[in-house]
Amino acid sequence: MLTEEHLLIRQSIRDFVKKEISPNIEKWAQDAHFPSEIVRKFGDVGAFGPTIPQEYGGGGLDYISYGLIMQEIERGDSGMRSTASVQGSLVMFPIYQYGSEEQRRKYLPKLASGEWLGCFGLTEPDHGSNPGGMTTNLKDMGDHYLLNGAKLWISNSPECQVAVVWAKNEHGRIKGVIVERGMEGFSTPEIHNKWSLRASTTGELVFEDVKIPKENILPNVDGLKGPLSCLDSARFGIAWGAIGAAIDCYESALKYSLQREQFGQPIGGFQLQQKKLAEMITEITKAQLMAWRLGVLKNEGKATSAQISMAKRNSVEMALHVAREARQIHGGMGITGEYPIMRHMMNLESVITYEGTHDIHLLITGADITGIQAFK
Repeated sequence: MLTEEHLLIRQSIRDFVKKEISPNIEKWAQDAHFPSEIVRKFGDVGAFGPTIPQEYGGGGLDYISYGLIMQEIERGDSGMRSTASVQGSLVMFPIYQYGSEEQRRKYLPKLASGEWLGCFGLTEPDHGSNPGGMTTNLKDMGDHYLLNGAKLWISNSPECQVAVVWAKNEHGRIKGVIVERGMEGFSTPEIHNKWSLRASTTGELVFEDVKIPKENILPNVDGLKGPLSCLDSARFGIAWGAIGAAIDCYESALKYSLQREQFGQPIGGFQLQQKKLAEMITEITKAQLMAWRLGVLKNEGKATSAQISMAKRNSVEMALHVAREARQIHGGMGITGEYPIMRHMMNLESVITYEGTHDIHLLITGADITGIQAFK
């Protein structure tokens, strides 16, 4: 089902992850260290904005290629995939889709190469699943805007050079704003003591009378459609990425089951362990088929938001179940940093909540099939 180009892309990213991420990720996670040098390396390997046209520094690839890149990076670590998918789907995508030509040429090449790291400001301390209730606001001062407010749980924010931020103007309309590092009144405090995504850098965005030049407003979008379309792009990547975490847990469990002996034989020879492994690979395969079909629809411009929600929700739930079963196969060793299981499991506890919570995605599907919105 994959083309020769798809297979080549998958292998190149797999090789990159094995060389640059896998040997180091357990220490990075244990130390809660974000390896900022990985940003340039992601740029070099084409992980940032792979579907963005080449004239702006992107890869000009299709959406199945993008999905495979996310899958392979998340086989390494969900936090590493978050770094890449935020850059591509939540920063580069809105600038390309809704920005001016000047904005595209100014920002996209630097983001694609990894010279700049970006972040996406939508979630607020009091507004997560209800982004329309945001209080971050823009005030027209004539020759510039003033931006005030705060965003929370923002991947990449402590290290970002640029942030795509969503705020309400005086008329209550949501607008996209490009905020740059160094603008007076703009700060990015880091969030510490996370048990999840420990190798990813997470923080806040704080705006205190930040002067925004008028040319930094995204001109071609108005309302919630802007940020929600970005989330569709990111959720599509997660639908593929979470499968990568599941594959890594499955492969570790399979290998361990063939090496670990009890009662005179490898534990992989016992029926209950074979049941776990067989169900894991079945669920992974089903999720891959759903993600592949979604990629075909995305390439054809037919994928709906509800379909993307269904795939995101299914993949993450499946991956968490696979991680938990894999932990049992590993026995006590499954809780140690010698194996990737607990790290994936903790990461997936964030992935099941961000870019739309597990419950919200269920209700999006519910609204799609009944025609009745359970939330506004």
